[in-house]
Amino acid sequence: MKTMRNNSLSIAFVVMFLLSLVGQVFTGLKEHNSEMKDLGGKEVGLGEYLGTGHFMQATFENWESEFLQMALFVVMTISLYQKGSSESKDPDKKEDVDREPNPRRKNAPYPVKVGGWVLALYKRSLSLVLFLLFFLSFLLHWYGSARDYNQEQALKGMPTQSPMEYLGNARLWFESFQNWQSEFLSVFVIVILSVFLRQQGSPQSKPVDAPHGETGE
Repeated sequence: MKTMRNNSLSIAFVVMFLLSLVGQVFTGLKEHNSEMKDLGGKEVGLGEYLGTGHFMQATFENWESEFLQMALFVVMTISLYQKGSSESKDPDKKEDVDREPNPRRKNAPYPVKVGGWVLALYKRSLSLVLFLLFFLSFLLHWYGSARDYNQEQALKGMPTQSPMEYLGNARLWFESFQNWQSEFLSVFVIVILSVFLRQQGSPQSKPVDAPHGETGE
């Protein structure tokens, strides 16, 4: 039970992710087959649908925007501030996250003890992995969106595009920008609202009695 309690936040979000993904698969399958019926294409089963451009485009365009938002937020909060926000460092004082790692600290991670290039990489590992996940998600979104577009074009008897040609297609970037803007808006909202509003018990909020000007958690 202690393990469940100690990992309950990640477990809860993984469960919600899987439930949402299942919902997306079944509703997406229905939508895709409806489109195929209208265009005179072949309807597909559940297993086949998971390999379609329709599923890949819908899935990875959302993952792409999430990882981009998180990567940029991690990097930009190093040197940019929002006075009074629980999501920002305090611009007027030195924070613990800015101190150099101490290899003699008890239970310090292995890269800290090794030092050198291993430590240099580890010090940036969070943003590097998030940017890598964004890049991989974008590639899969691009691939899936191009497949879905070309399938529709073929059924309409219209010209298709190579992957490189499709990279200049407004449809691909419309799919990306409509997700990116929502992610950037959500970060702006939590950064600003956490200056003035509170949620007792949440580490994303300042203490309820904290003044608006107090920055950080």
